[in-house]
Parts: sequence; C-alpha cells; structure tokens
Amino acid sequence: MLRQIIKIDKEKCDGCGLCVTACHEGAIGIVDGKAELLHDDYCDGLGNCLPVCPTGAIGFEMREALEFNEDEMRKNMEQKENLPCGCPGTNAKAISRNNETAAVPGVTAPTTMTATTTELNQWPVQIKLVPVKSSYFDNSNLLIAADCCAYAYGNFHKEFMRNKITLIGCPKLDDGDYSEKLTAILKENNIKSVTAARMEVPCCGGIEHAVITALKSSGKMIPWQVVTISTDGQILQQ
Repeated sequence: MLRQIIKIDKEKCDGCGLCVTACHEGAIGIVDGKAELLHDDYCDGLGNCLPVCPTGAIGFEMREALEFNEDEMRKNMEQKENLPCGCPGTNAKAISRNNETAAVPGVTAPTTMTATTTELNQWPVQIKLVPVKSSYFDNSNLLIAADCCAYAYGNFHKEFMRNKITLIGCPKLDDGDYSEKLTAILKENNIKSVTAARMEVPCCGGIEHAVITALKSSGKMIPWQVVTISTDGQILQQ
C-alpha cells in the first residue's frame, strides 16, 4: 500500500543510535554502523525518531510499504522486554566449537590459536543475565563460578569449563542473592551435575551458599561439588 513512512539518509547518518532508542515500535536498527529501517510493518509513520537525529538524516517519504502491523510489532517488543536488561547482547545462544585456526590479533609473529582455546559453550554467562530456561541447559553439567576464578587459576577453561555450561557472578559486587535464580534454573531444566567454583576469600562464600540453597530448594538430588581456589591460583579443596 502507498503510505507515509520514514526515510534514512545513510550519507548523513553517523550511527549514533538515538533513533533506535526513540523508535517505540522497534522498526529501526544499526547495520554496519548506520541506522536502517528494518521493518516497514513496524513503522507507524509518526516519526518519533525524527527530532532526536542530530544530523537530520531522517525524514518522511510516500512510497509503497507494508501496512503497519501493530500485533506483530507488539510481539516483537514483548520479546525485547523479556531480555534480562533489554539489551540484544543478552540473547541466549549456544556456541559451537571447531578446530579451525585463527591468527592472534596484534601479534606479528606466526602465532596461531585454535577456536577451542576457549571452552565457553553459551552466552550470556552472568548469572543475572542468563535465561531461566534454555535448550543449552538440557542434560548439561553446570559450572557456577565466582568470576575471579578464571583469572586466578590459569587452566580454568580446560579443567573446569570444558563440556559445561558456565554461569559467573560476584556475590560481593552484585546486588541480591543468586539462590532464587539458580533454584529456578535447576527446576526448569534437566541439569546432570553442579560444580561450584569459589575463591578462598570470605565474600565468595555467597556463591557456595547460593548453590547449596538452590539445590535444596529445587528438590533435585543431583551430583554436586564445591571447588575452592586460592588467591595465588592453587586448588585448596575439590
């Protein structure tokens, strides 16, 4: 149908992203550093994005476009609102590994590394950002770690993260208790085992406490263990 819809001049666009935030319908996104109208049917043609553009790159035009689909637009916005912090970077995804080599950025010597140098198998990893239910949790071994562990223990990826779904947090810096979120994850998914990795410092006891509380609250009897790492990178308890 012929209707009024926004037009973006990519020559003028500086990619600031203000129009993306201003668009209440989620019709605009940033592609290759420039704003782009991604969905004609999400654009209501009212132009809330126009006044926020600092370069005057956005205007109106009359052209053939899909009819504004309010139902689909609302479904799209509801999906975005269900993201833990509203950020697309928190979209849950599994990560596949292969053995392809890649040059190390910034290294001029003929040094190569394999994609399996990292053992991270999913995203996101922060306890507060992971979804309660996801396909990557199915039949998984769960590692719940204080975020300092990976820096203190040099072989943390190979010895602890390999073949596990990794969740990290810092009970000293994060607000609230992790036990409620972890309980929900254990209840909603088929978890085979749980490993809690903590530092020797007292504040890390919050990780251990949250895991134990979650295991009890979930009512599931599954294998679990606590690993304690010293500040100089030694395993004190396993």
